[in-house]
Amino acid sequence: MNNSVAKTYNRKNVSFSHGKGVYLYTTNGDTYMDLAAGIAVNILGHSNEKLVEALKAQAEKLWHVSNLYNIEEQQKLAEKLTSSSFADKVFFCNSGAEAVECTIKAARRYHFTKGNTEKNKIITFKGSFHGRTLGTIAAANNSSHLEGFGLPLEGFVNIERNNVNELRSSIDDNIAAILIEPIQGEGGINTFTKNFIGEVNDIAKKNDILILFDEVQCGMGRTGRLFAHEWFGVNPDVMALAKGLGGGFPIGACLMTDAVANALGPGTHGSTFGGNPLASSVGNCVMDIVNNNSFLADVEEKGKIFNTKLNKLKDGSNLISEIRGLGLMIGIQFSIDSSIVANKLFEKKLLTVGAGDNVIRLLPPLNITESEIDAVIDILKITLKEIQTNG
Repeated sequence: MNNSVAKTYNRKNVSFSHGKGVYLYTTNGDTYMDLAAGIAVNILGHSNEKLVEALKAQAEKLWHVSNLYNIEEQQKLAEKLTSSSFADKVFFCNSGAEAVECTIKAARRYHFTKGNTEKNKIITFKGSFHGRTLGTIAAANNSSHLEGFGLPLEGFVNIERNNVNELRSSIDDNIAAILIEPIQGEGGINTFTKNFIGEVNDIAKKNDILILFDEVQCGMGRTGRLFAHEWFGVNPDVMALAKGLGGGFPIGACLMTDAVANALGPGTHGSTFGGNPLASSVGNCVMDIVNNNSFLADVEEKGKIFNTKLNKLKDGSNLISEIRGLGLMIGIQFSIDSSIVANKLFEKKLLTVGAGDNVIRLLPPLNITESEIDAVIDILKITLKEIQTNG
């Protein structure tokens, strides 16, 4: 084990040498099924041939050029994103946290340029996760993430999810925006209700408040729609994307309407590596594959298959409390410590990822096959039976 790496993660004692599709292979020759997908990142699996080809082709031409110049690959990706969404403009960065930071800055700057300098507070929700920067941990207001980092950044009002009365009572002349993960990932695969999102939309429109969606984890086809907010029938003013956008290559994006984007003039924001030719080329390839009606319909269908099989498993086991999520963004809430189950699944070579509320997340590649879903269900079934038997 290399002691030179900062210990900010409790790493499993395993190293992977290569991967293909839903499978990862260790340096010791073991095979794992990857239902974490780099935490919703490898949406087309490992070593996807089209993504590899796109990266290789671009690597032979141009890796990096400053955003002081036009970047053709970046412009193409921006056009694909805007033509498929509410947005008119895109700012590119390198990660989800950066995308959310841009979202926060854009909202505040929008009101500032309109002369409403007092409109600078943002409503956020308990159970949310927006990143690990000082700004994004302040937004999420998770005490364990804030501990030891001094006074939190001011300007956030953190309220209960789906609580209309608390939302209404939090509105005043200082509220600039409402920041929402339509489906909270780290918090435990918690889905906002359609009625609540509708209330958010009505309140925002009446009070000149921007709607900000954080789709870093739930976007890019994860739920069976290109963007999760499509399920709710409400468009945001700004949206943060990352994770699946690069299919494994680091890239983030902040999508904005013209009204918001116009507030971010030259010098107000920037990123050295954001939208570089390598990342943009891979992002273009991801969009070409995922932004396809038949592909998204397949994700939705496989999500329903997974959900049906998991609920059948739940009905036969008192260890499972609830099955959550949409499409292939799945949460299993357990009646016992979920880490016990996760560790047992790891022993059986199935990779999952934990979440709040005693939940284990299943975030497989979007092109997982039905036979691979069956293999996952079999491992879960055996694991639960062993835990039930042995205690």
